[in-house]
Amino acid sequence: MPKHYRPAGKKKEGNAAKYVTRTQAVKYLQISLPVFRKLCILKGVFPRVPKKKVKGNHHSYYHMKDIMFLKHEPLLEKLRDIRTYDKKIKKAVSKKNRDLAERLLTRKPSYTLDMLVRERYPKFIDALRDLDDCLSMVHLFAALPAVDRAVDGEKIPVERVHNCRRLSHEWLAYISRTHKLRKTFISVKGIYYQAEVEGQIVTWLTPHALQQVLPEVDYRVLLTFLEFYETLLAFVNYKLYRSINVNYPPILDPRLEALAADLYALSRYFDANGKSKQIENQQEGTNLDESEVRLAQLHQHLPSNEPGALMHLLDDGSNKDDEDLETRECKSLFKNVKFFLSREVPRESLLFVIPAFGGTVSWEGEGAPFDESDDSITHQVVDRPIQGRKFLSREYVQPQWVYDCVNARILLPTDKYMVGCIPPPHLSPFVDNEAEGHVPDYAEAIERMKAAGRKQVLPLPGTGIEDLDDPQGLLVSDRQEAIEAAKRKQQISMLEKQYLDELKLELKGAPPFSQDIDAVGGDDAISDVQQIADDVSNMSKVVMPRKKRKLLEAMEMSKERKRSSVNRLKERKKNIDQAKNLA
Repeated sequence: MPKHYRPAGKKKEGNAAKYVTRTQAVKYLQISLPVFRKLCILKGVFPRVPKKKVKGNHHSYYHMKDIMFLKHEPLLEKLRDIRTYDKKIKKAVSKKNRDLAERLLTRKPSYTLDMLVRERYPKFIDALRDLDDCLSMVHLFAALPAVDRAVDGEKIPVERVHNCRRLSHEWLAYISRTHKLRKTFISVKGIYYQAEVEGQIVTWLTPHALQQVLPEVDYRVLLTFLEFYETLLAFVNYKLYRSINVNYPPILDPRLEALAADLYALSRYFDANGKSKQIENQQEGTNLDESEVRLAQLHQHLPSNEPGALMHLLDDGSNKDDEDLETRECKSLFKNVKFFLSREVPRESLLFVIPAFGGTVSWEGEGAPFDESDDSITHQVVDRPIQGRKFLSREYVQPQWVYDCVNARILLPTDKYMVGCIPPPHLSPFVDNEAEGHVPDYAEAIERMKAAGRKQVLPLPGTGIEDLDDPQGLLVSDRQEAIEAAKRKQQISMLEKQYLDELKLELKGAPPFSQDIDAVGGDDAISDVQQIADDVSNMSKVVMPRKKRKLLEAMEMSKERKRSSVNRLKERKKNIDQAKNLA
């Protein structure tokens, strides 16, 4: 009898009862594989990895509880109804009954994913935590072309592309209006953004505004994810817009929409909505209580040339109380700076970033707020080797200057970003240079400029800010530095001793000789200390359990790999500096 023999009819136990394969789940639910895949994506059901794979390692396993959730899902019945209705339409078309097919198409059943969104995200904070992939997917499809090729099976409806573009612009307009943007970085893949919304860090990737080439992937799976993400982002946008007393969905100017100036149209919608809210608040309430009467009396004592000044003071005070310190810093970065964008720069990205940090921006083309000839423009963003006509009252900078100022939170000097110059390296704000062990020179220069602006004293290289409170701790930071300092001191003393011995021999008339310091034994003490330390570490490894020893070896390999990468960067920088000096 086999070891794992189970008599027929005996109830399954253990992993055999808890997990089923994908084929078993499809047969149990009596649906096709594409419908099962779509249902799993919408419900958030994913394969599991059981401790013991009963059917083998080449199967995907699902928990039986998840399959039972799918079985009782109302959306499953709706998908079955849609499949049956499609068969009716196909039958009417095959019989060339066009009238019946058109009537059936007008009454085709549909479904919504509102209940699934509320089921998967009971609280708003849960939706914000899971918004990274949603925003990246929506921004990706907003930049893709609409495709309908029946031969290849690829189909991206134009309505989905327009909806993704609308949702992405609404999200960007909210972040820009509330000054929640924190970091940005331009890479080969696209432009990375990071914002802080309701205390949650949200990071997403936006592709470059270039012609996109569609790769050979299964777009049906991507469109299923996109279907859920569109509903989720619409819920999030509605909640965020209502939190700042703005009506949703926004009604935009059709002229600006036709000129592809959606972000500017949304900013104008915010301004118009805010003014209408103030007018409604002033007009509502005919019965004034005692506090409102006092406000009206105070309003009469204000200067006549400032209408509504008290209401503005109240609004500004409430906004300042709601904003944190970081938001105020971001809001005032480009406070008195006025930008003009040339036609070759990434307009949509800069229209999002510059107002998010308090700047005023216009562009070259129709629908712009002001022209290039405006005398109040302080900076013009240009991305060309030569600028023909120049205004002496403004600075001409490359687009990288804007992103570097955003990441540094200060206005950097523009001499390195002038037209035709090679800009400094674009540093990623998502990398911790201290943890990586290599701090670029330009990052140190930026830190010095920030410290000079704050009138702060920077610590010495290799030490932290907390070491400034303990001057004695700055002498020796760790054991390795102490050993290196002792080694250098001993070498210097041996060289001095050798020099004095040679002088004595010269005075006696004997020929001078050269001694090898290593032969004399100058490094014997250091080598003995190092050998003792190695022996102690090896002895500690011997008595370690195997699991901890493997973990320690992995940590040492990781440190060695990081050290080698840092040395490689230093060697590369050294070669570049030598090439510059030779040139």
